[in-house]
Amino acid sequence: MAPATISLREAGAVDAEVLARLLREAFEEFRGQLDPPSSAHGKTAEAVLRELEGGGALLAEVEGAPVGCVFFHPREDHLYVDRLAVLPSHRGAGVARVLMDAAEARAEGPVRLSVRCALTEQQAYYARRGYNFHAYGTHAGYTQPTFVVLQKAP
Repeated sequence: MAPATISLREAGAVDAEVLARLLREAFEEFRGQLDPPSSAHGKTAEAVLRELEGGGALLAEVEGAPVGCVFFHPREDHLYVDRLAVLPSHRGAGVARVLMDAAEARAEGPVRLSVRCALTEQQAYYARRGYNFHAYGTHAGYTQPTFVVLQKAP
């Protein structure tokens, strides 16, 4: 059986509800595992519209059905990538790779992203993609780091 063809397109305001659903479904496995909890669990179309401001998102589809997304935000000295989400049914099929390749191709300099300290498998995935430690970050109200910022040089 041939692998499914993954198509990418720019996501816009019309896709806000689809993006919110993808985020909720893809991050469901982390419910109860993260402190603080992921905001993806309650993601709404309105919240997605706010995230699209000053940046954008890419939507991955297989046979016309949305299966993944990633958001990106140009900053003064880097491109910030966040909310990489792939439905569990399509993991291991190259969707994340295609999304990340396309997001990284938009960068004119370094690419940065954040990963929760507890998510060591995700940190290892990004390390395999060439990301290295940049800094620790702490969510509001916490005294110890809750996430790590990783960077990939151009």
